[in-house]
Amino acid sequence: MKNRFFRVRQTGKRMNRRILPCVLATSALSFGATAIADDTITILHTNDFHSRVEPITKYDSPCSAEDNTAGECFGGFARLVTAVSDARKRNPDALLFDGGDQFQGSLFYTYYKGKVAAEIMNTLQYDGMTVGNHEFDDGPLVLRSFIDNVEFPVVMSNADVSKDESLANKIMKSTVVEKAGKKYGIIGLTPQDTGELASPGKNITFSDPVAAVQGEVDELTAQGINRIVVLSHSGYEVDKRVAAETTGVDVIVGGHSNTFLSNTDEDAAGPYPTMVGDTAIVQAYAYGKYVGELAVTFNDAGEVMDASGDPISVDGTVSENAETVARVTELAKPLESIRNKVVAVSDSVIEGSRDICRLQECEMGNLIADALLDRVKDQGVSIAIMNSGGVRATIDAGEITMGEVLTVLPFQNTLSTFELTGADVIAALENGVSQVEEVKGRFPQVAGLSFTWDPSKPANEGRIVEVLVDVDGEMQPIDPEATYGLVSNNYVRGGGDGYSVFAENALKAYDFGPNVEDVVADYLAANAPYKPALHGRISQL
Repeated sequence: MKNRFFRVRQTGKRMNRRILPCVLATSALSFGATAIADDTITILHTNDFHSRVEPITKYDSPCSAEDNTAGECFGGFARLVTAVSDARKRNPDALLFDGGDQFQGSLFYTYYKGKVAAEIMNTLQYDGMTVGNHEFDDGPLVLRSFIDNVEFPVVMSNADVSKDESLANKIMKSTVVEKAGKKYGIIGLTPQDTGELASPGKNITFSDPVAAVQGEVDELTAQGINRIVVLSHSGYEVDKRVAAETTGVDVIVGGHSNTFLSNTDEDAAGPYPTMVGDTAIVQAYAYGKYVGELAVTFNDAGEVMDASGDPISVDGTVSENAETVARVTELAKPLESIRNKVVAVSDSVIEGSRDICRLQECEMGNLIADALLDRVKDQGVSIAIMNSGGVRATIDAGEITMGEVLTVLPFQNTLSTFELTGADVIAALENGVSQVEEVKGRFPQVAGLSFTWDPSKPANEGRIVEVLVDVDGEMQPIDPEATYGLVSNNYVRGGGDGYSVFAENALKAYDFGPNVEDVVADYLAANAPYKPALHGRISQL
């Protein structure tokens, strides 16, 4: 649905004034040379690419060469080159932005870190990006190297990097991009809880997105820049709040929540764009499956007159650029011996979708939790808790390669063991279900226990209503006073995804076990053919 309106700024506020086309025409005739002219800019955008350099399946996992030839695959660097090129043929002056999280998700990142991401984005000629939480997974130095190698601005307004030697003076809060003679103010946002989600270090602090954005809007408008685009890796709900609580923002290009917005797909989470007041919010799912294409019409005063569009599906009908295919093949050569090793076979699909695993028990969560617990069950450990944010893909039925396992578990986390009281285990589960409404990665997948939770209760105020633990094969109520042996990954044990109780109260912690992906691969091999299953470990009132 198109929205035609002028914005009128009064005492720092914006008001919508809808004007009929006939009135607009009359105004233009009446005022002649003083009439405000309209011009349209196309904004192309991606988000949450997560190193999906090669084509992927509908499950976001690696796609076979045979299926790719048959046109059953999506995305990949070579298709993105074609999709963006075709879009620019339609709109030669289009802007191209990214909403963050280029890093992490395949062996291309594991092996090359940010170098391949920089090459891809330079090839596609991006005009700007913001910093996703996963850009901090390997610390500020890897992010600094990426920034040094890209040919476009990287912006992040709600973080103070001044005390970090690697990033001080390297990331701008905002910048100005010029296209077709028009200037656009570009502001970046990253998750406020990035300190919990990644590894930025103690020298970088993150702040409220609304205040950060408004501060940059005010500075840009004071410079005469009246077309403002926020590149936000903060999630759909935060983007709507930013739009509602700030003035002067025209477009928000989102990321982080992997939200699919569309006017033509009934499964979309909302319309494209989602209008909040005068602000057009867009997001294009993830993994290079779509390129967003938003047409925004501005008048000379920088007021949005119209915003419309829809994501472009980068499916099998989009041809792969031959030169890029050759380059990807070259980049993949060092990875072949690792990822082509078959480690097991699965009877059926092992579901690992974020839309399922971050809300309820899922098959991939059970596999990982079972594998962790199995590895250390002879060490007095009886409970496994795995954050769903560490579960990154589904695995198809049939042969399972190490490459597929690494796609599910790309973070190179190590196995951690520790002890906690039953009361602290309950507290950890409370944290795990505290942000389900926002589909956050802290949702727990478990083994050795089951729990029931009540979503009608406030977060961290008794949502966990029952916890049972496995005692000699029998499920019994957890004892808050007793001490239990736990296993997780080192990221969560260190307080990641809000599990501060692990970092603060763990006893006898050991964070230097084998890599989680190796543990899972070994478990699959030992239990081949693997039979995915749900076991009723997580119940909801």
